Amino acid sequence: MVILVLNCGSSSIKYQIMKMENVESSTLLAKGIVERIGLTEGVITHKPSGRESYSAVQPIPDHTVGINLILSALVHPEHGVIASLDEVSAVGHRVVHGGEYFMESALVDNNVKAAIEKCVELAPLHNPANLQGILSMEALLPKAPQVAVFDTSFHQTMPKHVYLYAIPYRYYEKYHIRRYGFHGTSHRYVAQKACKILGLDFGAVNIVTCHLGNGASIASIKQGKSCDTSMGFTPVDGLIMGTRSGAIDPGVLFYIADKEHLNHNDLNDLINKQGGIYGVSGLSSDMRDLEQAARSGNEMAQLAHDMFVYRVRKFIGSHVAAMGKVDLIVFTGGVGENDDLVRTGVCSNLDYLGVEFDCEANKGARGKDVLISKPASKVKIMVATTNEELVIAMDTMNIVGKLKQS
Repeated sequence: MVILVLNCGSSSIKYQIMKMENVESSTLLAKGIVERIGLTEGVITHKPSGRESYSAVQPIPDHTVGINLILSALVHPEHGVIASLDEVSAVGHRVVHGGEYFMESALVDNNVKAAIEKCVELAPLHNPANLQGILSMEALLPKAPQVAVFDTSFHQTMPKHVYLYAIPYRYYEKYHIRRYGFHGTSHRYVAQKACKILGLDFGAVNIVTCHLGNGASIASIKQGKSCDTSMGFTPVDGLIMGTRSGAIDPGVLFYIADKEHLNHNDLNDLINKQGGIYGVSGLSSDMRDLEQAARSGNEMAQLAHDMFVYRVRKFIGSHVAAMGKVDLIVFTGGVGENDDLVRTGVCSNLDYLGVEFDCEANKGARGKDVLISKPASKVKIMVATTNEELVIAMDTMNIVGKLKQS
C-alpha cells in the first residue's frame, strides 16, 4: 500500500510518500517540502530516496497548486518514484486540533471535515491549512481515501480533573476552554517504540515522554493511556521552548501590558515569538547556538540553558508524583534525541527515583535509539527517535485496510 502523508502549514506543505507492507515494514520513497505558498516565488524541493534532490521555483498561489506540484513530482519521468497516481492507495493528513471530537485518527468524511472546521477557532493558524490540504486532495485525487491524524487525540484520555482550568465552569461549557495537549503522535510513537525495544508491555507500565525541540512538551502515559501533558489550551504552556515562554503567571502579562501599553496581539507575540530560550539569551532559539556561546563564557546563554533543563526536570518530577511511579523515561525531538548535555542536566538529579544514569552511553546517543540508563537502574531512560509521518502512514494504512475489508 502506497501512502502519501501531508503536513499542510499556512504557507508550506511537508510531505512523504511511503510504501507500507504492514505496520512493521515501510519504505520511504520520497519526501519534500513546498514553501512560500501565496508568494510570487514559491519553491518545491523533492528528495527521492537514494537519488539527488530536485527543486523548482515558480508562483504557488494556494495549497491546491502546491499539492499538484507534489503529485507531478511523484510521477515525473526523471525524479518520480511511482509510475502513476493510481498507485497512491490513501492520503494521511496531520491535523493539529481535533478538539473533543476525536480520540483517535479518523477516515475523512463530511462529518470529520465539519468537526475540523469547528476546531478552527481553537487552532486558527493550523486547522485552516490542514483542512485546505484535505479539500485539495479531494479535488486532485478524488478516488483516494483520506485519513486525519490529530495532534490532540492521544491526550483525550486525560481525566476531567486534569484537563480543566480553575476558572468558571461556564467557559468550558460555552467555549470548550480546557487543556488539550499537543505532540500526541510523537508521544504515542516513541513510548510504544521504546517499550518494544526494551521488551516492556506498553499497556502495563508508566512512562514519561519528553518531546524536546523548538516546541517542547512532556506527557505522562499510564498503562498505555495519556493521563497528563505539559501543553494546555495552546502549545505555549508548560516547558520553556525555542521562542515560547512556557508556563507563566498571567498577572505578569497584565503588568507588562500596562507598563508597555501592549494589546492582546502584542502579548501573544511576546509569549510565542519573543520568549523562551531566545528571549532569555537574546541570542538564539537554537540550543546548539546557546551551548556554543555558553562555552565561550556567555552568561545569558548559560542561564537560558539552565532554565530549560530545570523546567524539564521539574515537570518530570511532577508527572511522576501524579502517576505514583515511573518505569521508563523517554527523550525524543530535535533536542531530546541529539543533545547529550541537556539529557545529562535533566537526569543528573533523578537519583531519588532510582535512576542510574549511564554517562558514556548518553554521550554516544545522537539521533538513534539508545538505552542511557545502567542495567541496575530501577527506572529505564531511553533516547528514541520520533517519526510522526510514519505514525500518520500507519494509522492511515490501518483505517483504510479495515475499510477495504468491510
